Amino acid sequence: MTDFQEPIRDVAHLGHVELLTPRPAESLWFFTEVLGMTVTDRQGQSVYLRAYGDYEHCTLKLTEAPHAGLGHVGWRTVSPQALERRVQALSSQGYGQGWIDGDVGHGRAYRFTDPDGHVMELYYEAQKYLASAELRSRLYNQPQKFTGHGVGVKRIDHVNLMCYDITPNRLFLQEQLGFRLRELLQPEENGAEEGAWLSVTPLTHDIAYMRDFSGAHGRLHHIAYWLDSREEVLRAADILSEHDIFIEAGPARHNVSQAFFLYLYEPGGNRVEVYSGGYLAFAPDWEPIVWRREQRGRGVYWGGALPESFKTYGTPVIEPVQAGQGGQTPAPVFDPL
Repeated sequence: MTDFQEPIRDVAHLGHVELLTPRPAESLWFFTEVLGMTVTDRQGQSVYLRAYGDYEHCTLKLTEAPHAGLGHVGWRTVSPQALERRVQALSSQGYGQGWIDGDVGHGRAYRFTDPDGHVMELYYEAQKYLASAELRSRLYNQPQKFTGHGVGVKRIDHVNLMCYDITPNRLFLQEQLGFRLRELLQPEENGAEEGAWLSVTPLTHDIAYMRDFSGAHGRLHHIAYWLDSREEVLRAADILSEHDIFIEAGPARHNVSQAFFLYLYEPGGNRVEVYSGGYLAFAPDWEPIVWRREQRGRGVYWGGALPESFKTYGTPVIEPVQAGQGGQTPAPVFDPL
């Protein structure tokens, strides 16, 4: 196989996501009291949080802003040398924004954008979480004890971004950062792509892209946190309902990724998924699974069909230009105060 192209293996995993929220107090209440995450630091208008199984200091940066949406996505590289290699590749293609000194939980990072305008960063130096005595687990291989508080999400899993055109964005990740395409939603052969699921780990996706039919750029579809079992997802539905959190879809099982899912809106308006199941892709010569319209069906393997809002709602919210054209209906938001 003389034409085999050696894969790029410079990106290790999803490190963190920055969410923007116009309701910082309510969003913080949701992530701590409902999802059960822990605050690790506060700086300016931002609060840093983690799930009990995350090894890094923080995996979520919650920042006050005029509107909901994505601040940035952070990816950790496998080495300092890998970071420099990717920086050279990104800057040569014109996507780089430059270096930042670092942030809470990690060292210097290189900022860049994907073709749709989502801000991302690469870093290597990371602060590992050291639990206080009251949060230290008897399992020495677990960063923090499971407190049983709220839903009790275990770790960050993936991020899903909306974009105007799937193809250039997923090719950017594949060619510049070494992501592998795991699954692809292309309703018609040779037609436009409407979804792509990619990863640098054996997970079915560390990141996904969904087509933004509003024509907007740089929007967020959702972030996802992992639970160990379907039973925990079902328990999460009870907890969310008790706290009047709007559940958009699920519990049900996707056909793409085989995920057992539950989608909801946090009080700031961003969509969040609690997630379990799925499969791992170990084959080095993995061939992407392509879904056509007749195979994709309702978007679920079993359970209720995904609502129209799943295709149209993202953050920041796009206001309708004319009645019945474009835009989207704002998400229901719960006020706990």
